[in-house]
Amino acid sequence: MSEAGTQSLAERIETLFRTVRRPDRSAYSNEEVARACRESSGETFSATYLWQLRTGRRDNPTKRHLEALAAFFQVPVAYFFDDAESGRIAEEIALLSAMRDAGVRDVALRAVSLSPDGLGTVRDLIDSIARREAERRGSTRR
Repeated sequence: MSEAGTQSLAERIETLFRTVRRPDRSAYSNEEVARACRESSGETFSATYLWQLRTGRRDNPTKRHLEALAAFFQVPVAYFFDDAESGRIAEEIALLSAMRDAGVRDVALRAVSLSPDGLGTVRDLIDSIARREAERRGSTRR
């Protein structure tokens, strides 16, 4: 991240690529997104230009380019400018992405009928498992 709590344009675009996926959960390619942006905006928009935006080598796109990216990823254009809006939208995208996973959706649907105490227990279990898995990943990288 750039300054405390803010993301660069490249980081925001990269977040969209990481979290907004095809229905089969595979990532969109630069060429695919660039083509869709060209078609929707009528502007020149190459895969190379998109790669430059994603990597921070270019950081001053036109308003039409940002509008085309926003339309493709189905986010408001404010996502690219407003830190609070960007953070909120990124959280919503991550949640929607997780909910598309059949296993997560199944757990969420089962949790609907639990009491507040039961939900607290489920949260505690998930936190505990996540910590253990993070520790295991950390120990395998050494």
